[in-house]
Amino acid sequence: MYRPYHVNMNPMMGNQWNNYYGGMANQGNMPNQYGQQVEGDFGSNPFVVDIEKATTQNESFRRALWTGEHLQVTLMSIGVGEDIGLEIHPDVDQFLRIEEGQGLTLMGDQEDNLTFRQPVYDDDAIMIPAGKWHNLINTGNRPLKLYSIYAPPEHPFGTVHQTKADAMAAEEHH
Repeated sequence: MYRPYHVNMNPMMGNQWNNYYGGMANQGNMPNQYGQQVEGDFGSNPFVVDIEKATTQNESFRRALWTGEHLQVTLMSIGVGEDIGLEIHPDVDQFLRIEEGQGLTLMGDQEDNLTFRQPVYDDDAIMIPAGKWHNLINTGNRPLKLYSIYAPPEHPFGTVHQTKADAMAAEEHH
């Protein structure tokens, strides 16, 4: 069944709510309610999106899709054999949803003792409590496509990291 993306809709636009988004993978942007291509983070505006399509078409390592005051949604594409990187968010709970691919999630109370190990696949959800060390490794033969929800937001508004190296460099400066 075809389901269009719905982006920052103005209820006075009538049938304009049915705008189709068709180019994030190549252009990194989506059309607004007038069909014009726009870039960036759509928070804190009302927003509805086909999250599966947005996630599977994303080719950036990390892309902030929506950043509000208390919540952030990012799209991620993890290359074959790559990982998110071992990290901890002391005050942020995190939700990950795998849309395509397979991986191994690791968690623990210490960075050198990740006692929780679980294979993950399409449609799996991963809940990461604040204060847990964690990593997600792509163990498949295609990019691992997922989205992440942070509460509260973890990355600056409008964050786009094309590669993991870009993300690591930004973290050093942040």
